[in-house]
Amino acid sequence: MLPKKLQEKLEERKANNALRKLDLQNGLIDFSSNDYLGFAKSESIFNTTHEFLIGHNIKQNGSTGSRLLSGNHTFYNIIETIIADFHNNESALIFNSGYDANIGFFSCVPQRDDIILYDEYIHASIRDGIKLSNAKAYKFMHNNLEALDEMLKRIQHKGDTYIVTESVFSMDGDSPDLATICQISKKHNAFLVVDEAHAIGVFGAYGTGLIQQLNLEKYVFARLVTFGKAMGCHGAAILGNAVLKQYLVNFARSFIYTTALSPHSLATIHSAYSELIATENIKKLHQNIQYFKAEIIEKNLQKHFIKSDSAIHCCIVSGNEKVKLMAKKLQENGFNVKPILSPTVAKGEERLRFCLHSDNSESDISKVLQLLTTFVNI
Repeated sequence: MLPKKLQEKLEERKANNALRKLDLQNGLIDFSSNDYLGFAKSESIFNTTHEFLIGHNIKQNGSTGSRLLSGNHTFYNIIETIIADFHNNESALIFNSGYDANIGFFSCVPQRDDIILYDEYIHASIRDGIKLSNAKAYKFMHNNLEALDEMLKRIQHKGDTYIVTESVFSMDGDSPDLATICQISKKHNAFLVVDEAHAIGVFGAYGTGLIQQLNLEKYVFARLVTFGKAMGCHGAAILGNAVLKQYLVNFARSFIYTTALSPHSLATIHSAYSELIATENIKKLHQNIQYFKAEIIEKNLQKHFIKSDSAIHCCIVSGNEKVKLMAKKLQENGFNVKPILSPTVAKGEERLRFCLHSDNSESDISKVLQLLTTFVNI
């Protein structure tokens, strides 16, 4: 039995056809995972990781404790230096996940009397971190930088101002005008924070991300990079200056009070970064992105899709019941396309979320979109 209020919340989800459940991997053609480059199933990365561990005589399963106690393996310094250099930044601090990194950063960096201005579509992990902060927070309309600029003009407070956005939004696949938001933050002496979770491995030379592709590193106070998307492994890092790293080590509770990543996880991150430099998969991914966009136009589906240049493409299908039915039909035809339901997105903005990968074939892209044309008006 559950407490009555909890049972009522579950019943409400069921009534709204929005109850979440855990599904096993189904072997269908992948248009749903974040494994954009196929790194999660890469035998090369798997073997390189094993050889790295054996070559360093590491036969250790766990880290044994938090990094401030017994878990700060020698690999950490090596790999954090590699990450910082790769992303053209002074320092990097590894967290156990992107969620941990965002919770840790936003719960401790903005202080009382500070203000956080965040895009209304920002990720749940950032929202949760902001809730733990003592700063006041206000959202601005999605990618509306004129509205952001006006808010900054009106703000009067004693503390610092933080602007928060993503370089690629996970539920829409779109991007803000990053060059303009950098100029706005500079004009108002604000600290800009950018989550690059869905840009790493997709944009920039060797998958360094959109900030580096646009040469905007110097304007960004902190960047989040995650390893569970295109990198195909686990963990995340906050990029910033050395003093920010020192501060996070001392005050980020999701860093301080958790068991560190295992040596195997660190070695996998190392192998994934090495693979980014050598792979042709980024080029293949972009060819598939362009083909997908061309097929949307060819099949006259563009009015249903949110404009995107990323690996994420969303077809708006209003209503939980309708979008779940369409996803089921695509899955029954062999394509793993997942529905995104409200309340994950706003009611009326439910969608089919297509995630593209370097190993999707043009034939499969054409087939799944052709199927979509037969379902989109049901």
